[in-house]
Amino acid sequence: MPSTSIRKTEYDPDRRTLSVWFVASGQCYQFEDVPPETFAEFRAAFAKGRFFNDHIRNHFRYRLVGPAVD
Repeated sequence: MPSTSIRKTEYDPDRRTLSVWFVASGQCYQFEDVPPETFAEFRAAFAKGRFFNDHIRNHFRYRLVGPAVD
């Protein structure tokens, strides 16, 4: 299901880095050391925003990368 709050996600399994682009701000954040299992559960979640808030936000180190680039 598409998310109303998350525009796009990308995962780098070698670096275990999850990139998340948000709809409202257009900003991209990278979350560090995210296990592949967590990303798989995130992708499979019906409510992506809820899963993000419950299992990723405030659970992993992150940094602001910048605005979305199409």
